[in-house]
Amino acid sequence: MAASDGETAQQQIDEIEALSSIYGEDWCVVDEDEKIYCIKINDCLDQPKWTLCLQVILPPGYPTAEPPIYQLNAPWLQGQDYMELANSLEEIYVQNLGESILYLWVEKIREVLIEKAQSSDPEPHIKKTSEEVDEDDGDDFILDYQPIQEDPVKMLNYITSESQEVDEELPSIHHGNPITDRRSTFQAHLAPVVTPRQVKRVLEKLYENKKIASATHNIYAYRIYCEDKQTFLQDCEDDGETAAGGRLLHLMQILNVHNVLVVVSRWYGGILLGPDRFKHINNCARNVLVEYNYVHSVEESSKQAGKSKKIRKDNKKRLEH
Repeated sequence: MAASDGETAQQQIDEIEALSSIYGEDWCVVDEDEKIYCIKINDCLDQPKWTLCLQVILPPGYPTAEPPIYQLNAPWLQGQDYMELANSLEEIYVQNLGESILYLWVEKIREVLIEKAQSSDPEPHIKKTSEEVDEDDGDDFILDYQPIQEDPVKMLNYITSESQEVDEELPSIHHGNPITDRRSTFQAHLAPVVTPRQVKRVLEKLYENKKIASATHNIYAYRIYCEDKQTFLQDCEDDGETAAGGRLLHLMQILNVHNVLVVVSRWYGGILLGPDRFKHINNCARNVLVEYNYVHSVEESSKQAGKSKKIRKDNKKRLEH
């Protein structure tokens, strides 16, 4: 007998409360309204070598009729490793249709990380971060886009051949309203982009602004739709705030936005915010996307993105039951 919507919602609430209790600070609420969560998982060593962030969205039909929508984020997780782990998670779902499975997923991922830590696999090369470095919180972070030319441009993570660079027009750059919490301030910047070269030009221009260049972190993500291949060109950067770039890109995927770059600057004010900092980063980004009409309805866009990311194999399995 199929569970009612109320029963399904209660199952989700019970599971979330349990996971929050079990995993404590490793459990992060990215967006409560859209039911987006993130769990940081490691190999259980005193000084963990292998870590991974599991991001999940719980659709209305989970757990009785729909699988969670998930993304695995780790700098070292690529190719065959990603496929094997994704297949393991999907197998767990198929074996436990109608049941709450997030705990099983987390512990399966942890099992894989422990195996890597105990094996001869080389440690992953991950940029060490000073997660919260004290900075002057300043008086006013609202930017009117008046770049100061004499400041150096921060090195960008692009491999761009100088001989192939084309002098493309600099896209317009917009700034969102800042969010301040316990002396830390977050502000999003947005620009329409259609090529990686434009992304680079926008980042260079932003870094010419003294206030932006002095931010503790400048996290960014972009998505460009390639008409000819019908695929997305996308990338992100944490800038020292571990997993923040991946979360930002994931938000943009959920909202199904394209041909846009979003940068979120964070000025640290001396007080640790914990998981709240990720909430502020995503809220800043979502607000500026709504303000400049990249997202007309956050709720509708999230639902559409969720539907497009359902696991087809799992859908077939459900139809058979």
